[in-house]
Amino acid sequence: MSRIRRLLVPALVAAAAGSVFAAPSASAAPAPQCDTASAPFNYVVLYNPRTPERKVDSELRAKCGEKVAYYPEIGVAVATSRNADFQAKIGVFRAYSGGRDVAFPPAASARSTRSAVVDTKESEETTSVAAEEDLSAQQWDMRAIQAPEANKVSGGSRSVTVGVLDSGIEPTHPALKAAIDPKTSAGCNTGAPDTTPAAWAPTNSDHGTHVAGTIAGKDSARGFTGIAPGVKLASVKVVNDDGLILPEAAVCGFMWAAKHRFPVTNNSYYIDPGMFYCTKEPGDAAAFEAVRRAVTYSTGRGVLNVAAAGNSGFDPDKQTVDPNRPHPVDSSCGILPKAIDGVVNVSAIGYAGTKSSYSNYGNDVSVTAPGGDRAQLPPAGQGAGCPLSTIFNGAYGTKCGTSMASPHAAGVAALLASRYRHAPPVALRWLLEHQADTVACGSAAPVCEGPAKDNSYYGHGRVNALDAVK
Repeated sequence: MSRIRRLLVPALVAAAAGSVFAAPSASAAPAPQCDTASAPFNYVVLYNPRTPERKVDSELRAKCGEKVAYYPEIGVAVATSRNADFQAKIGVFRAYSGGRDVAFPPAASARSTRSAVVDTKESEETTSVAAEEDLSAQQWDMRAIQAPEANKVSGGSRSVTVGVLDSGIEPTHPALKAAIDPKTSAGCNTGAPDTTPAAWAPTNSDHGTHVAGTIAGKDSARGFTGIAPGVKLASVKVVNDDGLILPEAAVCGFMWAAKHRFPVTNNSYYIDPGMFYCTKEPGDAAAFEAVRRAVTYSTGRGVLNVAAAGNSGFDPDKQTVDPNRPHPVDSSCGILPKAIDGVVNVSAIGYAGTKSSYSNYGNDVSVTAPGGDRAQLPPAGQGAGCPLSTIFNGAYGTKCGTSMASPHAAGVAALLASRYRHAPPVALRWLLEHQADTVACGSAAPVCEGPAKDNSYYGHGRVNALDAVK
């Protein structure tokens, strides 16, 4: 059970915010004197769900903000403001700007601008693979979960779309161009969905392209096949050009997935700028609640959200400090989005089938999947220690990470969604977990805790694509 389940987040936020959730009337105060010269920053702002949009607009204007997007179903607005005191005007438990925290970090923070999809104890740099006629021999990760055998039975259904919330998917890649659905793709970095191709295409990161190939790539000429090559992919870009995933982008991504009722999303990231968000901290509380509402709403709309466990090599439940920010970590804190109830949390294993050295672990791990490990090398001719997939310019390369493990689980979930159309997320998750191949702790005990069928390293076990289609 996720420790976040024990939190009464809505009650906490409402108690902290009090009556300020109600927007003031337009005549309550004279026009504010707002900053017109400083750089603007985006904020997530909390309201009661279904608060009328005119009231949202009125309050934001009165407090020197401007609406970027509003999601009335969950009562979350994305606003922009140049005022340094905008968060204070709204309420520190109702508003938060990750962008401002990056630009003006607390003095004690060692935070630097780095890619949020690359954690400190693992490197996801791409290693290019030379062109070969047949790449299938190098796909040890697919063999580990019996994906080739599954593909002979079913590659998934075109009625299933997997939302890839990431850095964008290269639309011209030969293994991906048939899978990408431009109609359901969008860029979310402003907090509002933008469906123009430039908004959801990648710029300086091939991370999302690599993830997408694992889920649904297919290149017969090169012998490369993903787990569910018959399904469609939606490129939902939530990573900005600085490599950061800010709360407003994640909220937009989950709400977009809910709108289009994607049966599955993959989330190979954690939300910046902190690693942990704490419901008792000013600012953090608003970001946590905004993301929680968006994830929960998407789950209610039939979306199974799959996420990477993280690459810091620790048990998040046992951390007392945030590696990225100066505030303490306790049971009120969690790494987003994986800490939200209903999200499938995926740890990573290497070629030998044991936990990757960098992979996070803990009691909230749902399943495990190949993410690679440079210390677990396959025999010569069977690939590298990191999984092979699609990269920029129609090429192929390898990356290691729980970011690579998560799409393996998402691909198997897509096969399940193809077989059991309209199955609710809770059913897909149950099948994903209970069809997994159990992996015992072995020599990792006592660090690894629990029985073979549900332990802190491997959860319910290694995902199995063949069982998903049989």
